[in-house]
Amino acid sequence: MNMAVAEDLRVSDRRKAIPFVCGYHLGIKQGRRMQERRSTTERWGAIYVDRYADHLLLCAIGILILNICDVLFTLRILAYGGEELNWFMAVLINESTAKFVAVKMALTALAVIALTIHHHVRIFYSMRLKHIIYTILAGYSVLIGYEIYLLKLATSQ
Repeated sequence: MNMAVAEDLRVSDRRKAIPFVCGYHLGIKQGRRMQERRSTTERWGAIYVDRYADHLLLCAIGILILNICDVLFTLRILAYGGEELNWFMAVLINESTAKFVAVKMALTALAVIALTIHHHVRIFYSMRLKHIIYTILAGYSVLIGYEIYLLKLATSQ
């Protein structure tokens, strides 16, 4: 075998270019990697995985369920004479309840998807975006508790 041909075979990269529409991106095919590579040399670089941990997906689903509860409780509180403090959401509610529900659900869903995809990205030295997901879940839980308290106050009067 020619020496130049052998060197070309050794140097050539075995990986193929990823097409624009890929089964891995659509969730049809599942890869195996769930953690970052051990050989990662970039300390602050973005790290992406093929599969997500079950607890991370449960947190994302929990946030979406709590978001549905938030929408329903907000509409109930407004029916009892409450006031929306978020000016953007107040404009949407005044325009259309359906638009309010759609925009609130879409914004939350897109944010959760983006945070889940980038969950390994470091924000600070030891803090990653997955910690923000956990914080959002805890914050939504507190918010739902507060809204339940407001509804109990409104119904007792």
